[in-house]
Amino acid sequence: MKIQRICILGGSGFVGTQLVSQLAARGLHVRVLSHRREMAKELILLPTVDVIEADVHDQQELIQHFRGMDAVINLVGILHEDKVGRVDLPSARRGDFQKVHIELPRKVIHACGESGVHRLLHMSALGADPNSRSAYQRSKGIAEALVREAAMRHSEHENWYLNGPKFIHGYDLNVTIFRPSVIFGRGDSFLSMFARLLKSFPVLPLAASGSRFAPVHVEDVARAFADSLDNTATYGQAYDLCGPNVYTLQELVSYVGDVIGKKRSIIPLGKWMSYFQAWALEFKPGKKLMTRDNYYALCTDNVCRGGWPSVFDFQPASLEAIAPEYLRADTPRARYEDYRENAHR
Repeated sequence: MKIQRICILGGSGFVGTQLVSQLAARGLHVRVLSHRREMAKELILLPTVDVIEADVHDQQELIQHFRGMDAVINLVGILHEDKVGRVDLPSARRGDFQKVHIELPRKVIHACGESGVHRLLHMSALGADPNSRSAYQRSKGIAEALVREAAMRHSEHENWYLNGPKFIHGYDLNVTIFRPSVIFGRGDSFLSMFARLLKSFPVLPLAASGSRFAPVHVEDVARAFADSLDNTATYGQAYDLCGPNVYTLQELVSYVGDVIGKKRSIIPLGKWMSYFQAWALEFKPGKKLMTRDNYYALCTDNVCRGGWPSVFDFQPASLEAIAPEYLRADTPRARYEDYRENAHR
């Protein structure tokens, strides 16, 4: 069956907006679930897109909105927990990562089974590991395990129980998991954050400056999702998504400074000073720049072992080909993005 109708969770976010636009351009019908419809204003105008206000954490609402869909895509994720907790311990308290990265995928799996959806695409992250010291990476790793297990056929049992929800025999899902490195593009929260910091401070102390990344363009991540929908070769697979080049964090920050014309002194911090900076920034009011959990995640290189997955018939764009256009402060579009960021929109 050719997939024509897709329900997306997280469709109004950074990757989601790009993915919805690409799917709409292919003539596919997309249902975007958002807790506030106004957050997806630019998507409402697309002719084959329906934006619905919904509580994605409500099991029954998910079942209701998944009915009639050919596929479900879960893009929902967070980088920080709202409350400062003992994230330095493997047994960190149940919090937002638990709710968003573990409980929600479990509900999505159950809702797919109840509504007859047999295709699920799931956004994970490079470095996802159930045994990671980082609560973020740990929760992502646990979610991957749940999604993988949902794809298994359990012919020896009449019922399948997975930490609470009940799965009736026959709820089989064709799943594909994606693990991108840090994602860049217009409106990103990574390179753009460093651009703002470099504009504000003459000297930048940098934690975990030697951490390695292979930034991947948001359009390429979205295209990988879109191209996977009808491709049976991607069923049951997990793909690491990286750009063509690897950089240390210090190299990335220096590059951003060169692009925006703000060459600054960057002070690489050692292990303990990096931890202290992360700890101090954890208590900063408002939007978090860094937490101890981020520091633990940075202790693992964010790069792919292999190249771009051969199943996709395109090559990812380089950072240098894309980033300058949206990072330079002298463009009207860049100023507009700054206004949106400052307005928290």
